[in-house]
Amino acid sequence: MSLINKEVSAFSVQAFQDNAFHTVNKEDLLGKWSVFFFYPADFTFVCPTELEDLQNNYEKFKAINCEIYSVSCDTHFVHKAWHDHSERISKLEYPMLADPTHTLARDFEVLIEDAGQAERGTFIINPEGKIVAYEVNSGNVGRNADELLRKVEACQFVHEHGDEVCPAKWKPGEKTLKPTLDLVGAL
Repeated sequence: MSLINKEVSAFSVQAFQDNAFHTVNKEDLLGKWSVFFFYPADFTFVCPTELEDLQNNYEKFKAINCEIYSVSCDTHFVHKAWHDHSERISKLEYPMLADPTHTLARDFEVLIEDAGQAERGTFIINPEGKIVAYEVNSGNVGRNADELLRKVEACQFVHEHGDEVCPAKWKPGEKTLKPTLDLVGAL
């Protein structure tokens, strides 16, 4: 079953950000774009490379009114410990959500039950709190923040211009397509 247009369920979780703990809930998502970036666990191998890549692009995401939320089933205390002991993770400015009860991983259908960890799931959420794009990667395959940024920009464009669509590799400012009868079979 597809998760497209699924509304994110109500939640309240602890986060580590700016060397402090705070609560993040569904209301924090509303009115802006969000990316939920699930990863298996802190103190692992592929995860820090992905989270650093997101940090290197964080200003670009913020410039398009999109917040990044990294999520693992670790606690906020473990997030802080990882932050304090990893050069890559110490750079992170976006919220690291703690999901030790698996509430978010279950709601987004990325929980690996027998491991108590999340799959590498990436979800783009619109300002109404609905999932508009997602993908799930194998645990041993890292993701690319540049491509994720492009997808958010395309989702934003389509959200604003519902009668136009974005072709492969589309970037802001490039030509879009307007589906019409004349276009059928012409591409």
